[in-house]
Amino acid sequence: MSAAVLKVVTLNLHKGMSPLNRRTQMHDIAAALQQLAPDLLFLQEVQGRHLQRERLQQGWPQQDFLAAALAHSARYGMNASYEHGHHGNAVLSRYAQQWHGNHDISVNRLERRGILHTVLQPPGWPQAVACLCAHLNLRARDRRRQYQALQHYIRQHIPPQMPMILAGDFNDWRSEADAWLGHGCGLSEVFVSTHGRHARSFPARLPLLPLDRIYVRGLTVSYARVCHGVPWSHLSDHLPLLAGLSLAPDQSGAASPS
Repeated sequence: MSAAVLKVVTLNLHKGMSPLNRRTQMHDIAAALQQLAPDLLFLQEVQGRHLQRERLQQGWPQQDFLAAALAHSARYGMNASYEHGHHGNAVLSRYAQQWHGNHDISVNRLERRGILHTVLQPPGWPQAVACLCAHLNLRARDRRRQYQALQHYIRQHIPPQMPMILAGDFNDWRSEADAWLGHGCGLSEVFVSTHGRHARSFPARLPLLPLDRIYVRGLTVSYARVCHGVPWSHLSDHLPLLAGLSLAPDQSGAASPS
């Protein structure tokens, strides 16, 4: 079966908690994601372990729980570790994905951040796709250092002819990331490409800030939308972004990298 259009979702999971941290949401999140039926899912703030909550609730580790619900494979990159557990980013996929690593882009002790890198081979595509899941800092000065780290990592580890998806929570309400990632890496943001502006995704119940992004290279955007309203407005403090992606015409006949 050929995957002509890849359905991609990015979501800050908020550690599986409701927007005000009053209750866990993992079963409801799994049910909502099943309705979306993504082929590829980029998750941030995924709780890989929490000793107290694990004793009281099901759904652990969160990346494995969601992967089982969706019949996906899961790759998890731990960013922050503490006495009672850890959290990080995860990439879930309907199709085979190869682990490439989790690269630390932290710039201070308080915000531990990373780039989770996997490679996806959609069926019927002659090219594999590099998948990077990122969560950047709150302060603009920190993010600029992380844009530089992203540029360096992409140039060093992803061949320039390889299609790529970079998705996640960029915390970029100043809209600076486009210039860094466009000029430095040849990436374009899917909502800017299709709608002329970034998608507002935070806070979920009254989205005002465009914090979440899906950047691509070597791919064509078929559609891009924000998952507004119930149930999403009650499942996290961020709304999911959804995009349909296919190989760009100049990539469709290329050979897979060795």
